[in-house]
Amino acid sequence: MNLESVLSPALPWSYIACGLLGLALLWPTIRLLDQLWWRPRRLERALRAQGLRGTSYSFLLGDMSDYGRQNKEAWSKPLPLRCHDIGAHVLPFLYNTVEEHGKQCISWFGPVPKVSITDPNLVREVMSNKFGHIQKVKFPALSKLLAVGVATHEGEKWVKHRRILNPAFHVEKLKIMLPAFSLCCEELVNKWAQSLGPDGSCEVDASLELQSLTGDVISRTAFGSSYLEGRRIFQLQSEQVGRFMAAIHKIMIPGYMSFPTKNNRRMRQINNEIESILRALIGKRMQAMQEGGSTNNDLLGLLLESNKTDVNENGQSFPGMSIEEVIEECKLFYFAGMETTSILLTWTMVVLSMHPEWQDRAREEVLGLFGKHKLDYEGLNRLKTVSTFIEIT
Repeated sequence: MNLESVLSPALPWSYIACGLLGLALLWPTIRLLDQLWWRPRRLERALRAQGLRGTSYSFLLGDMSDYGRQNKEAWSKPLPLRCHDIGAHVLPFLYNTVEEHGKQCISWFGPVPKVSITDPNLVREVMSNKFGHIQKVKFPALSKLLAVGVATHEGEKWVKHRRILNPAFHVEKLKIMLPAFSLCCEELVNKWAQSLGPDGSCEVDASLELQSLTGDVISRTAFGSSYLEGRRIFQLQSEQVGRFMAAIHKIMIPGYMSFPTKNNRRMRQINNEIESILRALIGKRMQAMQEGGSTNNDLLGLLLESNKTDVNENGQSFPGMSIEEVIEECKLFYFAGMETTSILLTWTMVVLSMHPEWQDRAREEVLGLFGKHKLDYEGLNRLKTVSTFIEIT
């Protein structure tokens, strides 16, 4: 062995460099292991020490495999029409977990523990959030592909967005949109009437038709004369939701949304197209406002007007929404209104089909108040039977 090479001062530095490189590579691995194994195990022990029972953590996916399997099994069988025991069918995993582990139980959304509470009094106590411990769950990479708006914000940012959005949803503003609501409903009824067969009947997929209806309503009320662009946004966001649901059991894998899979690439393409359409619409409206034109009585116009008013009243020290924030709120219009409203309407029609006597009472009330005249806001407020039925539903 060459003694000079062993004693060379350059050799220790090479050892140090290799050691530092090893540490640099080891540190991300340690952090990943902590996120995927050690931290979930610590949280599980802490939750069980408080008396909570539930499923045990499984590496990486948690309960997502069981969640998908139980949903597939339950949803593959139709629910009997007059069955009111819907929990096991609609939310099979939650239903089975509560049945096995109790009303307060633990399950795992990937490496993130979820505490499910089904006691109404305890739910009320938790939702009051008196101590500020409850925070909204955040998945930044995923949220950006869906919508990041007032529903995901907290603290001062939530206050600002809520303050700017509120005027756009004032009752007097919504009254102006009633003709758009009525037009969309008339178009759907006429479409169904034209589908009637010789025997005066036809079969339609009410759920899909009512999803399309709510999309049309949101497109007209949110973007007014730019209805076609709004309709395109609705179609893209519907596809986005479908792709999200198809990948829901994988999204908890760290960095999964960055993988260049076919689904992820398409989701990014959809998001880019949606934002491009919205940015162009917002730019046209803002230019029209600067030139003294009308903002239109649609949600986008009302939002931009409210944003401008907020900036003027609070000054530059409290800036209003940026264009990017307005884009996200516009994306949220669809997610907030589409599924909730279409599901309510679909379920209302199902329950009406189960109770024909209520159909007769509702039809008699509507024809008695309006006859063949157009609907108006004051008349809608006098629909007692219809309102009662929807509230019960």
